[in-house]
Amino acid sequence: MNWIILIIAGLFETGFATCLGKAQETEGRESLYWWFGFGSCLFVSMFLMYKSISGENAIPIGTAYAVWTGIGAVGGVLAGIFIFSEPATFWRIFFVITLIASVVGLKAVSS
Repeated sequence: MNWIILIIAGLFETGFATCLGKAQETEGRESLYWWFGFGSCLFVSMFLMYKSISGENAIPIGTAYAVWTGIGAVGGVLAGIFIFSEPATFWRIFFVITLIASVVGLKAVSS
C-alpha cells in the first residue's frame, strides 16, 4: 500500500510543478487559482510522501525520495512537452526512459 501512496505523491508532485508553470503564464484571478492548485498539490504530495515512509511496511527514505522525485521529474518533462510545448528531442526522451528504468529498478531491489 505504501508504494501506491508514494506513486500518488509523485503524481501530485507533477501537479504542483505544472500548476507553478501555469501560474507564471497567467495573470490576475486565473493566476491565483493556479497558485492555489500549486499549494494544494504541494501539501498533498508532501503528506503522502510522509505517509509512505512511516508506519508499517515503511519505504526507506532514500528509496522513497528517489522514486518520488523520479515520478515528479518524468511527469514534469511530460507536462512540459504536452502542456507547455517544450521540445521532445531524442535525448530528452532517452533520458526520461533511463529515469523510468531507474525508478523501476529501485522498486525491484527494495524490500
